[in-house]
This record gives sequence, C-alpha cells and structure tokens, in this order.
Amino acid sequence: MTESGALAKGSLPRILVVGGGYVGLYAALRLQRRLKRDEAEIVVVGPQPYMTYQPFLPEAAAGSISPRHVVVPLRRVLGRCRIVLGEARSIDHERRVASVVTLATAEQGDGVLEIPYDQLVLAPGSVSRTLPVPGLAEHAIGFKTVEEAIGLRNHVLEQLDIASSTRDAEVREAALTFVFVGGGYAGVEAIAELENMARYAVRYYHNIRPEDMRWVLVEATGRILPEVGEELGRYAVRELRGRGVEVHLETRLESCEHRIAVFSDGSRLPTRTVVWTAGVKPAPLLASCGLPLDPRGRLRAEATLQVTGADGAWAAGDAAAVPDLTAEKPGVLCAPNAQHAVRQARVLADNVVAHLRGAPLDEYRHAYAGSVASLGLHEGVAYLYGRKLKGYRAWFMHRAYHLSRMPTFNRKARVLAEWVLSGLFKREIVSLGSLEHPRAEFELAAGGGHGRGRRGVPRPEDGAGPDAGGGPREGGDHG
Repeated sequence: MTESGALAKGSLPRILVVGGGYVGLYAALRLQRRLKRDEAEIVVVGPQPYMTYQPFLPEAAAGSISPRHVVVPLRRVLGRCRIVLGEARSIDHERRVASVVTLATAEQGDGVLEIPYDQLVLAPGSVSRTLPVPGLAEHAIGFKTVEEAIGLRNHVLEQLDIASSTRDAEVREAALTFVFVGGGYAGVEAIAELENMARYAVRYYHNIRPEDMRWVLVEATGRILPEVGEELGRYAVRELRGRGVEVHLETRLESCEHRIAVFSDGSRLPTRTVVWTAGVKPAPLLASCGLPLDPRGRLRAEATLQVTGADGAWAAGDAAAVPDLTAEKPGVLCAPNAQHAVRQARVLADNVVAHLRGAPLDEYRHAYAGSVASLGLHEGVAYLYGRKLKGYRAWFMHRAYHLSRMPTFNRKARVLAEWVLSGLFKREIVSLGSLEHPRAEFELAAGGGHGRGRRGVPRPEDGAGPDAGGGPREGGDHG
C-alpha cells in the first residue's frame, strides 16, 4: 500500500523518527524547536501515542503516581510533527522507505503503509529478553509498560482478595507468594514498591498479616543493582531482607509451570505471581533494516550518532552501540540507560539539523554521573559523582532526579502534586481488574454466550471456579 495523501512527501526533506520512547520523543522535540517550518518535515512513527517514563513505573504500580501521569502524549508535545500510530515492520534504507503497519492497514487488510524519508532516526528501543523457561510465556508478566504496571498492581491486590476468601491452604499460599526474576533496576524497584504497598494494604484484611506474604527476588548473578556499586548493592540486599524479602543470588528460575516456581538451587515455591524483569534486548525491527549490527543486535553507531556506513541514518539509546569517548579504555560503549538516551537524543537532533544545513557535526560525550534506585517509600540507594547515599537521602535524590528528567512542566507539576497528596492522605488500595475485560458486564447482562463475568472470573456455566486457569495472564488473575 502506498502512503496516504496525508503523508504524501512534499518538496521539503523528511525526517522519519521511528520510535516514541526517550530518544524518539526528545529528538523530535528538539528537531521541531530548532528547525524552521520551511526547512524540513518531521514524521514520528510509534506503536503507542505516548512516551512512557519507565523509572516511574514502580511508583505507578504502587499507587504513588497515577498511571496517566507517567506517560507523555506525543500529539500534545510534538505539535509540529506528524504522528503515525503504527509499528515499523521493515526499513529499506537504499530506497529510503519504511514499511509500517497501522490500525487502518490492519482493519482494511491491505498490507503496509510505505513512508518515504530523507533522514532516518532509528529509536525503536528494546523489548523484554526472555529465556526458554517452561511456563514463562503462559504464566509470567513483564514490567516494561504502563499497562503491565497497572495489571501487576491489580493482580497483587486480587491475590490478597483470593487469599482472604479461600479456605484452601494451598491456594492461599500460592496467592500470597510473589516471585520477581531479575535484580536490576526494574526488578528491585518493582518488588520494593509493591511489597510496601501490599504491607499497607493487608491492614484492611482481617485474616492476612504482613508475615503471611512471601516476596522472593531471584537474581542469576551474585549481586543486585550492579550500577550503584558493590557496597550499595549489598546494602540493598540487607535492606530488602530486613523487610522480609527473600533474595536468592546466583539462582535461576528453571520452570514456572502449574503455578510452581522451580529454582536452580532445587527449591520449589507454589505461586500465582511471576514477574519477569531479567533484562532487555534490541527491538526485532533492527534485524530487518539491512544496517550494520554489533554482536548484541544493536546498530553500530559513530560518536556523531550516525549509523556506521549508512548516510542519512541515525541511532541512539537502547537500539545503538555508541562509543563512550569519556571512558579510559578504548572500545567501551555507552550503557543502554535513560541517562545516555536523553542526552544522545539532543546531540542526534542537533547533528541532523547540522547535516541539513551543511554544518560540522558534534560528537557525543557524557561522563556517567551515577545511578539512583528506590527501595520503597523513604528508602533508596544512590551513587552520584563518586558519592554514596543510602536511606531517605538516596530516596529523595531518586525522586528529585527523575522529576527533573520528566518531560514537560505539565507532567512535572502533576507528579509533584500527587506526591504531596499521597503524603497527606491514605493510599488507594482498590483493584480495577475488570478493566481487563470492559465488555464482560454488558455481555453477561445481554446473555451473549460463554466467557468471563465481572473482573474476568469464569462464569459458573463454564465449569470453572475463580481459581481455574493459569497465571497472571489469564482472566481476572492478571488484573
């Protein structure tokens, strides 16, 4: 399918930005600020109409921040850009054409939308890296999107409801056991925030005590949070264990079939909750671009953020292997984190503008400032400019740093307001698991066949009770 009239390429050079994450949003925002209207047109292609600020996902899951405030609507902030909601399936850089599947092409069944371009900014980000663990695809949930964060919050609260209402000891034990796989930022912050939330929530359950719950963090290496250093990593382990979180180091998840988590040390835990945060990998799109990749599947990029050997192609963030010019040893690459992605996006945009104007390009240089991580309310670790912080100071620094990096004043103000309100009022502990099946209530009222009733619970006529089925991805148990 050729492009629609709304996307017909005019006489102006077209800059196509693939991806609406950190790099895509910040690069497009910088481009529209620096380019005059008669210099170029900017088209942004992304699968979602918003950018998710992922460092705030744990707080969104815990209810400290409203989920809608951790996302930035692309159409609102990129007023001078054309936004195409779709997924880029392939890119032919020799022809300078990207093939995109949109909601319209899927509905019409007429193939893909081909979008020509002059300059290409590749920033599709990354996807969860999974392993061939039996039962993982059927029972686990990731923690990379705002939808997964909302679903996990609902799921955890629903497990408390299940445990409170059942007389079956095995069902209760499985409902109150929460397994998180991966000791990086996502896994540690997620388990810390959700344990904190659940500990608060059980005060409203007459037959559940905090010590009835089991929170388990599994990490394949010998340490967690390697970015903050070994000393702070050990402190984080002690802090989590002091709150009752079981931290299993040098341990792998080998199976999670039949609601049983089996670890490499031989232990077995019945559980209805497995959260997978064990790393990411480059987006599959990169493999179909015909552009040079490094052994990890990332685009090979120069310090100017140009794709090596590909004129008119640029890359940054998780999708790019960018040399770190501030490193002492040659050949070191920039870490794939938000700190580099945001700064690379600005340099990339400036270089695209310079390229269009025939000006010299700049090289990306940024000495790593450090890392911050939250361990739940009022607890954290931080390693900034050689200084190590623990406890409340680190937690405050975590919030201050990420608030400063949140795009737009509107979102900053909303997040800050919610933090203030959460300090004045009690937490909200309502599960909205029925959001997973918004038509279930109407279908039940209309008598429209079999399916799920309220909150996704199987109907009695289906021959299954509320505890039937698989793990978090099935019905109301997913939340």
